[in-house]
Amino acid sequence: MLETTIAAIRPADEAAMAAARELHGRLTKPAGSLGALEDLSVRLAGLAGACPPPLPEPAAVAIFAGDHGVHAQGVSPWPQEVTGQMIGNFLAGGAVVNAFARQAGASVTVVDVGVATPLPTGPSADPAGPEPAGSEPAGPEPAGSEPAVLDPAVPRLVVASVRRGTRDFTVTAALTRDEALAAVQTGIRIADELIDAGAGILLTGDMGIGNTTPAAALIAAFTGADPLDATGRGTGIDDPTYAHKVAVVRSALARHSPDPADPLGVLAAVGGLEHAALAGLILGAAARRTPVLLDGVIAVSAALAAAAFAPAAVGAMVAGHRSAEPGATVALRHLGLDPLIDLGLRLGEGTGALLALPVVTGAVRVLHEVATFDSAGVAEK
Repeated sequence: MLETTIAAIRPADEAAMAAARELHGRLTKPAGSLGALEDLSVRLAGLAGACPPPLPEPAAVAIFAGDHGVHAQGVSPWPQEVTGQMIGNFLAGGAVVNAFARQAGASVTVVDVGVATPLPTGPSADPAGPEPAGSEPAGPEPAGSEPAVLDPAVPRLVVASVRRGTRDFTVTAALTRDEALAAVQTGIRIADELIDAGAGILLTGDMGIGNTTPAAALIAAFTGADPLDATGRGTGIDDPTYAHKVAVVRSALARHSPDPADPLGVLAAVGGLEHAALAGLILGAAARRTPVLLDGVIAVSAALAAAAFAPAAVGAMVAGHRSAEPGATVALRHLGLDPLIDLGLRLGEGTGALLALPVVTGAVRVLHEVATFDSAGVAEK
């Protein structure tokens, strides 16, 4: 599946991009007056191979959740059980991501790709419930045993657990290559599911206590940045914990020496299950020529892996916002992406991507709805 997905990812359509630039030059506005929105609409035309590109709607948020063995090293003050508890909050509609999704009319799909503790079940859950905590399934449950329905009113849980959390990467590799591959392929399947259900744009979400530590390791591995520059304070750790977190990332990279030319190996050595699944989601979206709106530092660390698998996948990526985590800026610079908004956010869940969604829609709507000088009878200079 991974190989066929990568093979389907193609560069941007230059003719469609040229047509979008030409159309912008005829619209009733001064040339270049919409700034970055014009560049974004041109990129999306190139992705779709059409001018104007389809409106990016409906929107579907995919929140991948997993736990991390490195949590045992004291890199986060939050207990690991919060991951599962927050999934219950997502499914009940009580998280920030739910509030923003309701505002945007976006559906929310939560994917358990590696949560360590039992999850809540209910009407919105996939019928294949999670195994007891501590068990390690031989492989992921089939993602989406029922056809996806993009219902903004009802968050949906998909159980697709590869294993109950990663191993502690300060001791051994976080995942085997087979486990990392299974997580990537879960992300591809979720992308296909959501697009088949009608999604016009995918938004990345994540949940996992301690997941900014593997994100920092991934960013340092793929960009060559010093761990000090790639590592942030996550949920707001104090100075001693931050120094310890940087040391943990540094020591993991020294132990495993991950090779950025082997993205699956990097994900296996120092990644998380949600990072690997997000990389798959991005690849799946790129293969289907569907834009994927990136959230914060977890998403952009996964985007680095996706770009290492298939450089042309960057054409499907839109940077929703600049996370307050410093590694996010490092990663975005490496990818050549400029964030649409910068509000100092560091929550994750998909919140920043959702806030940026109207900007993306507006960029495309201009090409659909704004009159040309000729059609409006407006004189040009």
